[in-house]
Amino acid sequence: MVAPVIKRAEDYRAFRISPDDTNYMACIFDSVAEAGVGVGFTCIVEIYDVGGKTPPNAHQRAHEMFFILEGEGIAHCDGHSAPIGCGDSVLLPPGSTHVIENTGTGKLYALCMMVPNEDFAEMIHNGTPVPLDAQDVAVLRRAALRV
Repeated sequence: MVAPVIKRAEDYRAFRISPDDTNYMACIFDSVAEAGVGVGFTCIVEIYDVGGKTPPNAHQRAHEMFFILEGEGIAHCDGHSAPIGCGDSVLLPPGSTHVIENTGTGKLYALCMMVPNEDFAEMIHNGTPVPLDAQDVAVLRRAALRV
């Protein structure tokens, strides 16, 4: 028998992929942090500053899913755009060019899963460490209560 891996909100490490990015990722489970477990997916909470957004990006083989925990924004994908808010989910197929943008007055928080990992976790962990502030930790704790 194998014991489950348990983490608390205070255990999550966060990174900006590039120093000028306006979003950062709190790593929940991924192939880097859980190297000994053989995790083949990436699960993060992506946090967008006010006015923040991802750079346009695409994944060759991976599906990416966002579940909005708090805030509001716009999901852009291959020329289509739609407003998103708390409780909404976005599924992006492999090969689609996409951007998630925060259009609200506060931070935007999105639970994000990428399957397979496609080196996403490695890119995140090679970024710049970012401390999670009190609001970030509070949202992460509330998200745990929603599930």
